[in-house]
Amino acid sequence: MTSPAYRHNTRFLPVEYDTQRNIRTRNKLYYRALHWPIWIFVFFISPGPLTFDLFERGFDWRMGVWLSVVVLGTGRAAIRGRLPGCEPAPYIIRFTEDRPNPLYRRICYSFAWGAAITFALLNIAGLAIAVATGTWMLEEIYRVAYFPVAGAIWLIGLLGYLPRVKPSTKGEGHERRFFYGTVWAVSVAQPVLWLMWTGLPDTRDANVLKLIVFVGILAGVGYLGYRGRLPRTRPIMPGQWAVLD
Repeated sequence: MTSPAYRHNTRFLPVEYDTQRNIRTRNKLYYRALHWPIWIFVFFISPGPLTFDLFERGFDWRMGVWLSVVVLGTGRAAIRGRLPGCEPAPYIIRFTEDRPNPLYRRICYSFAWGAAITFALLNIAGLAIAVATGTWMLEEIYRVAYFPVAGAIWLIGLLGYLPRVKPSTKGEGHERRFFYGTVWAVSVAQPVLWLMWTGLPDTRDANVLKLIVFVGILAGVGYLGYRGRLPRTRPIMPGQWAVLD
């Protein structure tokens, strides 16, 4: 049965019911293969200063070594079914079911949270400093602040205090909308910021525009995700089971 608080929180949201979703007992091979590059990307960009150098100066031998390590490590995990989406069979059958959340899921989603939040926060900080002082310090910010910020998020995730990384999967139907909403917001805002970075001049007015547009996209797309208007952001609520006497 759905709690009154849950009903209140989702009253004006488009929702799905777990009993109305098709249940599959196996993940198709292409489904598993398509999830592997996602986790390659997540772990490849996790060393933020290295990723900054990639966009600033281009690919070099350090990125090649790190990419090889990530491909081999995630590939081994994917073959063993230890990457989210790469399992031979879905781990979560009912999104409201109380099951232990496996360690590999908690690690992967913690790193995904770290990448999504840290890059956005540091880019906002860099833009704000450029607007206030007229000096770009983004590289210095990444060198000094990336790992403390990302490390704190990874730790919070591994302790079970972020959506999708809690010890139980019971809240997965509600938590996933926050995760995918964040991913949608960052995935739209970051490329737009990069285009503005390359196409607009380095002036105070242009930097103000970059900051406003970047934060506006994060807020606007994040709100659409919060309201369940984007793919995979609808809350999944417990449905009614029919029991035959």
